Amino acid sequence: MSLRLRLSPSCTRLVVAAVVSAVLTWPQPLTAAEVAQEPFGKTADGTAVQRFRLTGDGGLVVEVISYGATVRSILAADAAGRSVDVVNGFDDVAGYQSDDNQYFGCTTGRVCNRIAGARFELDDQTYRLAANDGENTLHGGVERSLDKVVWQGEPDLADPSVAAVDFTYFSPDGEEGFPGNVHFKVRFAVTSDNSLVIRYSATTDLTTPINLTNHSYFNLGGHGNGTILDHELSIMADAYTPTDDRLIPTGEIETVVDTPLDFRSPRRIGDRIEELTDTAALGYDHNFVLRHPQSGVRLVARLRDPASGRTLSVLSDQPGLQFYSGNFLAGQTGKQGKAYVHRGALCLEAQAFPDSVNQPNFPPIWLQPGGEYAQTTIYRFGHDD
Repeated sequence: MSLRLRLSPSCTRLVVAAVVSAVLTWPQPLTAAEVAQEPFGKTADGTAVQRFRLTGDGGLVVEVISYGATVRSILAADAAGRSVDVVNGFDDVAGYQSDDNQYFGCTTGRVCNRIAGARFELDDQTYRLAANDGENTLHGGVERSLDKVVWQGEPDLADPSVAAVDFTYFSPDGEEGFPGNVHFKVRFAVTSDNSLVIRYSATTDLTTPINLTNHSYFNLGGHGNGTILDHELSIMADAYTPTDDRLIPTGEIETVVDTPLDFRSPRRIGDRIEELTDTAALGYDHNFVLRHPQSGVRLVARLRDPASGRTLSVLSDQPGLQFYSGNFLAGQTGKQGKAYVHRGALCLEAQAFPDSVNQPNFPPIWLQPGGEYAQTTIYRFGHDD
């Protein structure tokens, strides 16, 4: 037997209103954590590239592609809920393989930054690398550095509250001149506090140097939206590593006090950048010696765009942070046909110090067989209240 209730029109309206009210007031996340995967074209040699869209339950949306384990876009909201893409990138794989790509968003290594003379000594043997920055090696090499290979990507569904993807790549002994068969893994995860958490790991069968970072170019006003000179930056560092006219560290560590590199408290980036225009760096392109290197993951930098109110906090367990002010951007065309003008974006790259393989006084970056390289960097997005 079934029971049917017959309600008057006025009573029906009351029941519907009560149900709607309950649904609207029930605590719910802004969105559900989700990972979507789709093809993103092919490289020039026909290798398929995949795109992964990571949607966090706090609203942050990040796209990463398997070419170079690259962050392609980050949609971050302001206080009014308006989301814009805050990183440089391209609409297709051809853009990433073109000369217009200045390491936009990629995973950089085996050894990021510069190695003097494209060489280093290890166990009485000289390892010679490809030179791609004058006589130096920059960001791991020329043809098979980590930014130029296709990684294997798999959604990580272990935690339903986190949108994550794992990228792996096997680098054989001798690739780009480096010793050791190395297995790399990079995990990108978008969490409920609007953070992009990047965890790197590597193992090797021979002693080899490893120093990884992410090379995203940020403009918190939106990619291709003017310069970053009005952004305010603070870096938790009292010192930096000075360089010669090839941007190779001298091996010294000097104070930032009374220099244009003093970001111990928030400072407009454009305030003193012109003092560096006529130097080899052409602006900011410096490694900062971060405080408390033994403390693990901690706040190392904070960026704010006064116009939009968007903020970016950088947390990491690394000893150094390379701040680069987009000095070589030259108006190339990026996503949605936008021009990336000179100093139109900046990089905040958590890493070990440049040229550590040739600098005995710097923290070592040697990975031994049986050991594991591990690094964590977090980009946390927010806004003014």
